[in-house]
Amino acid sequence: MRVPAAFEYERAESVPHALALLARHGSEARVVAGGHSLLPMMKLRLAQPACLIDINGLTGLSYIREEAGQLRLGAMTRHAELLASALAARHFPLLGDAERVIADPIVRNRGTIGGSLCQADPAEDLSAAFAAAKALAVIEGGGGIRTVPIAEFHRGPYETAVAPDELLTEVRLPIRPGAGSAYEKVERRVGDWAIAAVGAVVWLEGDVVQDVGIGLAAVGAPHFHAAEAEAALRGRAPDAAAIAAAAALAAEHARPTADQRGPVDYKRHLVGELTGRALRRAVARARGREG
Repeated sequence: MRVPAAFEYERAESVPHALALLARHGSEARVVAGGHSLLPMMKLRLAQPACLIDINGLTGLSYIREEAGQLRLGAMTRHAELLASALAARHFPLLGDAERVIADPIVRNRGTIGGSLCQADPAEDLSAAFAAAKALAVIEGGGGIRTVPIAEFHRGPYETAVAPDELLTEVRLPIRPGAGSAYEKVERRVGDWAIAAVGAVVWLEGDVVQDVGIGLAAVGAPHFHAAEAEAALRGRAPDAAAIAAAAALAAEHARPTADQRGPVDYKRHLVGELTGRALRRAVARARGREG
């Protein structure tokens, strides 16, 4: 039976208390909320933190609300809560699309959106969805509060902009008119990590794409982001030819690696197919033609 290495345990009572504990224990500390990613890594000794700081008591960081033209999600919001949120579904249906294919009900009932983002697994679904929505990450530390665009939040596999003495407290998604969004994923079995996944958000002005976000998971896209595909579609009518061109660029610029989930050519093909599907559904939703 595999067990973690020895570690200290602290339970945070508030955000200031959590930050004080992080400052005290330094870079050897890890924050735990749901624990579904961290604890298996600890059992395999791929992660060996000297101290776990439990933030499950920070219930004030669990919320979904609309404020100042943004959908604001507390970092301790559970996946199941986001999936059930009518407010989130109204503004960003891709969040529900993504949550339905994240793991299983047991994981969704305990796992948190902040934990998923901070784990920064290259195949993580919400990271791609938030990249498409051009979200902002709110990070709090001893020096105050700062806001980081999600494109700058993920710095590489399992690496984020959150410093050892900081805490992700909120994710903000800008609410803008003419929006439609969708998320598409292919996995080997229900609840598995993606072979490839694509999130898309379009903002239409009339029949023109005023802005667009395309997020990719599990295919080596820098910052979960398909910048070239977005640039090709922005300012154009979202017709079949324009969507096909954007999908081709997303596939061309993806950097998948061969593994047990499939070869490179297969994954690149999936990127093109899923990007096209997600964009078509996002456009239909923006036009009010699909729920």
